[in-house]
Amino acid sequence: MSRLSVRGLFRSGRQAPAFAALPLLVAGFGVLALLSPLGAAEQPLMRVGALLITAGALEILHGVRRDEPAAVRRAIRSGVITVLMGALVISAPFMAGGALVLFLSVSFLIDGVGHLAAALRQPERRERLLALLGGLADLAAAALLLATRRISATWLVTVAAALRVFGSAWSMAVSPVHRVADASKTIVDDLGIGDRPEAAELRDRIAAEENSRAPSDRRATVGFIATLFAIHIARMAPDGTLLGLVAPGVALLGDMLLAILFAVVIVIPVFLSFRKSTRWLERWVWQWYLPVGRHERDWRHHVARAWLANRLRIAVRLRQARYSIPSALMRSLAMGLPVAAIVAASVPVWGMSWSFDTENWASGIWNSWAEARTDKWREAMVHAVTPDAAASPSPFAVVPPGLSGDFAFIVIGDTGEGDASQHALRDQLLAVADHDDVRFLVISSDVVYPNGSMNDYEAKFWLPFKGVKKPVYAIPGNHDWYDALEAFLATFLEADAARATMQARARADLKLTSTTSSRIDGLISEAARLRLEYEVPTGFQRGPFFELQADRFALVAIDTGIVKRLDPAERAWLDSALERARGKFTMAILGHPFYAGGYDQTGDHEDFAALKQLLIGHGVSVVMAGDTHDLEYYFDPPPPGRPGVHYFVNGGGGAYMSFGTALDWPPHAATREWAYYPDHAAVAAKIEARTPWWKRPAWWWTRDAGAWPFSAEWLSAVFDYNVAPFFQSFFEVRVEPSEGRVRLLPYGVHGRLRWKDLAQSPGVRPAGVGDHDPVEWLVPMR
Repeated sequence: MSRLSVRGLFRSGRQAPAFAALPLLVAGFGVLALLSPLGAAEQPLMRVGALLITAGALEILHGVRRDEPAAVRRAIRSGVITVLMGALVISAPFMAGGALVLFLSVSFLIDGVGHLAAALRQPERRERLLALLGGLADLAAAALLLATRRISATWLVTVAAALRVFGSAWSMAVSPVHRVADASKTIVDDLGIGDRPEAAELRDRIAAEENSRAPSDRRATVGFIATLFAIHIARMAPDGTLLGLVAPGVALLGDMLLAILFAVVIVIPVFLSFRKSTRWLERWVWQWYLPVGRHERDWRHHVARAWLANRLRIAVRLRQARYSIPSALMRSLAMGLPVAAIVAASVPVWGMSWSFDTENWASGIWNSWAEARTDKWREAMVHAVTPDAAASPSPFAVVPPGLSGDFAFIVIGDTGEGDASQHALRDQLLAVADHDDVRFLVISSDVVYPNGSMNDYEAKFWLPFKGVKKPVYAIPGNHDWYDALEAFLATFLEADAARATMQARARADLKLTSTTSSRIDGLISEAARLRLEYEVPTGFQRGPFFELQADRFALVAIDTGIVKRLDPAERAWLDSALERARGKFTMAILGHPFYAGGYDQTGDHEDFAALKQLLIGHGVSVVMAGDTHDLEYYFDPPPPGRPGVHYFVNGGGGAYMSFGTALDWPPHAATREWAYYPDHAAVAAKIEARTPWWKRPAWWWTRDAGAWPFSAEWLSAVFDYNVAPFFQSFFEVRVEPSEGRVRLLPYGVHGRLRWKDLAQSPGVRPAGVGDHDPVEWLVPMR
């Protein structure tokens, strides 16, 4: 439809809409939402949710400019519903079962009913038709969601969200809006005093004052923004590169978004509601004030004039914000930034929250950036260190000393929190690492939080591991990949391999990166300096994965990146490593577990499921992984002629605990035999003892309703108390060819775990073993 034909839809005297930048921008969000599941995103719905929230906020900003009160109300209601939809969608990984589809259906239903009610009240044919079409579209979307809820939730929610965004863009494109020049005029018109010279004079004077003070207001807002940016830089300690400043920049943008949402969704609607409810009083005061001559007014009239002037001033500011999006943004920031700063400062009081701590939002940005690139980066790294492969059966083999005969090693996962939860385990880790027959240590995921930066390695890796004298190897977790794995490579790879892999990664990105040769040299030099200072042996690998081949035992440590997938080069290495392990007892360590929280994690991941079958097909006996922050065990009796596989989650090495496992274990777990630590009673006792009165409702909601519609795991972050008792853990693996067995011994902060510490299914504990006996899993060597 041409712009001229759209103009003809509106009666004379009203500003016709144009298909301008804002509606086109929102329509672009709809296209991006549709494309989200096509990438390599692990959680594409989080991207869709972010787009919905942004589109809803823009719909509100556009809607308050519309020229009829009913249209403004519809736009605000629609925008708020869109924002709430986005909040639900962005929380999809943390929601229970079909709760997301159900709540989205209800949201569409509510909005549809609102549109139909507006259509019945609308006297104009065109407005009635638009409202009717909007209502029918919402009801159709609700019916479609409910009817097809068993189809892939990702695509179902994505299409519904995209249609919602397109509908918002269309509404913005065809709705007439006021002009900025109308702002002060409409105020006195609404009060019925537009023809009174004194009222018009006061209005014009206030409007002129507001225009003159606008530059100073903008400077004050910009100053507040600059202060917040400086605070984020100081707290996040970027590494000085341009990309290093992105993290505090993202945190600042998060603060600004929270400020705008707080202003347009809460403050302004509440204030407008109060103003509307007291409009009769304002009219009455004007009617009492204006007829009195200037020389006849006493102190009461001066007080009334001051109150009326204040009401006009606030009204002018709100109307200017209504009719100008730049003005709306500045006003929203001015009102909301102090509140956003308070929220950011108080988040630790509520518990760890990835949803409201804007400094953690940068991790989400890095995740989105890295998850689509990880496979390409890793493949380039592999090719960079394999030209000399002819000199060795595998350039990715590690050879710690003392692997003949019986030996032991440690596996610890998700270590790098750098706080009391990590240090509480340190004495036990050092004591076990000091055993004579312990030959090496493996970190099985997430060496450093939150973004794998070299700035965090001293406090979160080198210091906690000071005193470990055995070689330390590692495979990266998703957080380690957020800085393109640079700090990990500098720390755990041989210097020449670290340099080659980082250079290869830069070439894979067409050198559009801040990773210059001098930066690479600086990272390698810093890792060497810290290695010398803390005397923790690292730097033995040639890639982010490795293998270890002993006479009767093989260990393959597999990097599953961010999206639980292997690139072709790593897959080729794994195939050959498993062939070299043929006939040996084989153990695999992965970055992500096949089972976690009582559920099979391979159902929606074809590549991850294929990896599981590959390991089973090659006779792998033990699979251990990090990523989920606790200790879990799974075993299914094998079919005839096939060896059984013991699956372990080993991610309790220092990060905050995944209490969702203990609080919401499913009635029927994914395998017949299972166990987990900590158990429900221990977790509940800690929460009961530590939860203040103002958090009690969240605890009751989690305890009695499983946090529905969210997951207990998500809400349990509120109870992340970084004080004793701690439930962190790690494993000692004892390879004993002399006895024909491999023993897996779990440790907690007070030493060996006891069977009484674990929740467990019948049959997991060996016969004749008591509650106070140490836990161990014994797996025969073939």
